[in-house]
Amino acid sequence: MDAPSDPRVQAVQAEALYLVNLLLAPGLAFLLLLWLARRHPASANPLTRCHLRQAVTVSLRAGLLLIAVPALVVLTVDLDQPAAWILLLLYVLCCHATLVLLGVLGLSRAIAGQTFVYPLLGSRTW
Repeated sequence: MDAPSDPRVQAVQAEALYLVNLLLAPGLAFLLLLWLARRHPASANPLTRCHLRQAVTVSLRAGLLLIAVPALVVLTVDLDQPAAWILLLLYVLCCHATLVLLGVLGLSRAIAGQTFVYPLLGSRTW
């Protein structure tokens, strides 16, 4: 299969799969993202390398933030208290919304043909 003529295609696909992973199909989109990263492990295009690495790295870290941290809260606090549920709900909503907004920013950068490093979560090397 020939490489696409536009070097932004894989970068946009990676960022779109990151957003689909957060919003529509959490497990399936992540598997597709890993498959895309496996198809282009050492791309000559720095834009593709950057966005693929960022999307995979941040997807893994987002999974930890959205699954492990609430699980830890559930295990350590008394769920009979309303404050525990408010804490859980606020954490998940704020964290998820932030991850989605950063994903939209990453997608817009990929469409523009610019590299992007997710703040706090992204990998500094690609």
